[in-house]
Amino acid sequence: MFILATYNCNSIRARLPIVKEWVDRHSPHVLCLQETKVQDKDFPAAELEDLGYVVIYKGQKSYNGVAILSTEEPVKIRDSLGPQYEDARFLSAFIRDIPVINVYVPQGLSPDSEKFLYKLRWLRELKDYLVSNHKPDGPLIIAGDFNVALEPEDVYDPQGLEGEVGFHPDERKALRDLLAWGLEDVFRLHNKGGGFYTFWDYRIPNALKRKMGWRIDYILATRPLAKRSTRAWIDEGARAVKRPSDHTFLVAEFDV
Repeated sequence: MFILATYNCNSIRARLPIVKEWVDRHSPHVLCLQETKVQDKDFPAAELEDLGYVVIYKGQKSYNGVAILSTEEPVKIRDSLGPQYEDARFLSAFIRDIPVINVYVPQGLSPDSEKFLYKLRWLRELKDYLVSNHKPDGPLIIAGDFNVALEPEDVYDPQGLEGEVGFHPDERKALRDLLAWGLEDVFRLHNKGGGFYTFWDYRIPNALKRKMGWRIDYILATRPLAKRSTRAWIDEGARAVKRPSDHTFLVAEFDV
């Protein structure tokens, strides 16, 4: 069994007790973290290593940041999507001979902004990276916060949110293009229909209780590996604890 989870922690130092408690309870083999929001020199690696993990990370002050916790030594580590993309949003490694890519896709701000165009370029660059470095008939997992809800059932108000950043046709097309390379949305292989969310905006009062969420975090796998997935689930409970992230943990289990 191989258990992989992803979690946008929205500051690893603020959410460290949540991460430690969750890891201690569920014991994933791999945990991908996004928005660690800390420079490498201040990353709390020792506290996570004490839980039995090897930790690799790429950070920057106050923004972005990605990390991978693994029970086995990661190899072939890469911390940049390319020379034009050095903003701590990409981290990859081979773990148990499986390439694992952890991503924090740009949020995009608004559809009429340069940041939105950057988001689209970033997603295209990610697909180009796959074309150049991987094969769809080989093992590969891409996990993280994609900041895109793909289908109407992935947002609480598809009509009202249509065209907004995070649910804009252009970014949904970019994500579909990425999937078309040869990836499966592992959660959707095991869970159909609406009401499944991984993100609830802090700005909406009682968003979790009111079921006003978005599914924007994903675990994607090449089809041969996705077929070996046995379960995928979202832990809404981690969003209900004291001082939570605005995201929660997404988990996939594989028979490998």
